[in-house]
Amino acid sequence: MLIGEVARRSGVSARMLRHYESLGLVRPSGRTGSGYREYSGKDLRRIFHIESLRSLGLSLREIGRALEDPGFTPSALVGDLIRQTRERIAAETELLTRLRRIDATDPADWEDVLQAVALLQALGAKSANARQRAALSSVDEVPVPVEALVEAALSETEPNVAGALRWALARSGDGGPALLAKGLGSPVAAVRERAVQSLAEMPGDEATAQLRDALANRDVVVRGYAALALGTRGVVNAVPTLIDMIVEGRNDTDAADALSVLASDKATADQIATGLVDRLAHDTTKAPARGRLTQALAGIPGTTASRALVELSHDGERAVALTATYLLQLRDTR
Repeated sequence: MLIGEVARRSGVSARMLRHYESLGLVRPSGRTGSGYREYSGKDLRRIFHIESLRSLGLSLREIGRALEDPGFTPSALVGDLIRQTRERIAAETELLTRLRRIDATDPADWEDVLQAVALLQALGAKSANARQRAALSSVDEVPVPVEALVEAALSETEPNVAGALRWALARSGDGGPALLAKGLGSPVAAVRERAVQSLAEMPGDEATAQLRDALANRDVVVRGYAALALGTRGVVNAVPTLIDMIVEGRNDTDAADALSVLASDKATADQIATGLVDRLAHDTTKAPARGRLTQALAGIPGTTASRALVELSHDGERAVALTATYLLQLRDTR
């Protein structure tokens, strides 16, 4: 076969075939009487082998080694190609993410693009002050895509910067709660905690819905933050978790305050009082927890809580009885 037919069959241009020949990768088996290159079926198979190896990302130099060195083993080279490909994909993915975030700012001109790039870079700066300034300026100066703020909030370890990012997220508009909810499923406990803290400061029904779902999270810390936030929003579903927090001594003072906010509704107040009394009567509830539960009744209005305190004033545990008696005296003076 002449070079034209080989080019047609293999899809490799005549120019590239001549380049392969100059590198010694493939040489035509013979020449015609007129001096034209003549390729055999074996030559054509070698060309296909070269193209196959090129499709894997091997350089022409590496292909030459692979085809000529009988002792050449592909495992190390293939492993290196895998590593290089992963690095390239990661770099391209990072670039795509950056471009998408800049596009989301809807820049009007190149000045807007440059400002967006500078702000996004500042969010990832080593300086905590720079990150904090970027978070605070993201609301008024350059609009930052919410996913960039969420990513920064979930990775931030500096308390002041984290607070600024949560403030910015609360003013970022739609999309934040759903992205933060993904962080609640992170295998890293610190990320889950940052996610629920950010959700707790976000207004709106979507954030409230995500916090409701977080009450069933496997992480007790996530459940606690969600319950405290929902308590201030008047969501009764948080009551069982808040009572659990009091029993377990986790942020029990804040949990009791949240219950007192929820108890502004009479029906809810009776439900809370009943829940506290039920836990007090539980055989496995230990003395310190019983004391905390009794104290929590102080913020619950209504006859159910009052009757419970009267009974507890005669409790066998002296500390519980004294606490209940004192709380009853306070009620009488109101």
